[in-house]
Amino acid sequence: FGRILRNTLVLSALSLLICFPLPIVFALLLNEVQNLRFKKSVQTITYMPYFISLVVLAGIIIDFTSSDGLVGGTLMSLITGSKVNLLSDAKYFRGIMIVSELWQGLGYSSIIYVATLSSVDQELYEAAAIDGAGRWKQTIHITLPGLSPTIIIMLILKCGSLLAIGAEKIILLYNANIYETADVISTFVYRKGLQEFNYGYSTAVGMFNSVINFALILITNKLAKKFSDTSLF
Repeated sequence: FGRILRNTLVLSALSLLICFPLPIVFALLLNEVQNLRFKKSVQTITYMPYFISLVVLAGIIIDFTSSDGLVGGTLMSLITGSKVNLLSDAKYFRGIMIVSELWQGLGYSSIIYVATLSSVDQELYEAAAIDGAGRWKQTIHITLPGLSPTIIIMLILKCGSLLAIGAEKIILLYNANIYETADVISTFVYRKGLQEFNYGYSTAVGMFNSVINFALILITNKLAKKFSDTSLF
């Protein structure tokens, strides 16, 4: 229990700290691009990885991180002087998960923020420019306040699923050598329920996971309502 809870919390915390804010930053950067053709090209390229099948994505990761792959072989040879199969070493798994999640979801996760930014009144920017505000001050005083309700709602939803890390990608990637950092609550439920046929035990673990997630979304929503005017309910 200690291992799967620790791994779940660590992966969730890394995802929250890295994969949640970067799509916001990406949307802010896209909002500053004036060349529409370049902007659309960047959006299309960054959206594409989201639509890759998870099985295909896992296959790409396995190939790249193998001892003969681009990362595990070529890159690690330059850094450490030897080839490494990254998916056979527990210390590399969290980095692989976060980087792959960021690569796959960066563009797609930014869609809602880009849409919100397009609805911000352009007259506010014109008035701010007349008053002498530069792009940085316009971002701080106009763009971010206009984006903040959406950010808060997405943060509440993200916190409500902190312990609900999907088992699909991990199951496709992990093995017994990396259980120490790769085994999370959802994969534990899968092994106990579908591989060992211990349905009662796996149901209890899944119920624990759901109760904690429900409590987290209530707490986050209450804090958002207390410190801002935005909340889910």
